[in-house]
Amino acid sequence: MPVLASFLCGLIFGAGLLISGMTDPQKVLGFLDLFGAWDATLAFVMAGAVAVSATGFAIARRRTAPAFSARFLWPDRNDIDAPLVGGAVLFGIGWGLAGICPGPALVNLAGLSLPIVVFVVAMLAGMIGQNLFGKNPWRWRTLAPSAVETASLPSRADG
Repeated sequence: MPVLASFLCGLIFGAGLLISGMTDPQKVLGFLDLFGAWDATLAFVMAGAVAVSATGFAIARRRTAPAFSARFLWPDRNDIDAPLVGGAVLFGIGWGLAGICPGPALVNLAGLSLPIVVFVVAMLAGMIGQNLFGKNPWRWRTLAPSAVETASLPSRADG
């Protein structure tokens, strides 16, 4: 069931990207062009995504157990460190240069466009490189996630 739930969430996310036009790099670059022909569409898409996510998290926080897992895996870190800032800067530079980020790139793979294929291959190479050579390999966090157990979080359902 978790695989089906993940597939459906990914399908809805991809459909949302297609419907909103966020798979078009020119649309994204238009949003980043603040002093030219600025296109505010992405701001509305992000605002809608934040509203939906906030609602989902509010509902999840009220639940005593997740629907498709043995326990909740809430993040246990909230600090800002150099790898986070560096990753955000690299993401922003890549997004500004290409006009596309990982989600829309994966959706655009269906068109087999050479620039998109090259982008995804480069993205995967970067992920593998970080996994193999990074200071704090992502794979170890993936294999043994450090998460706060549900019991340690106050639930609004408990009063």
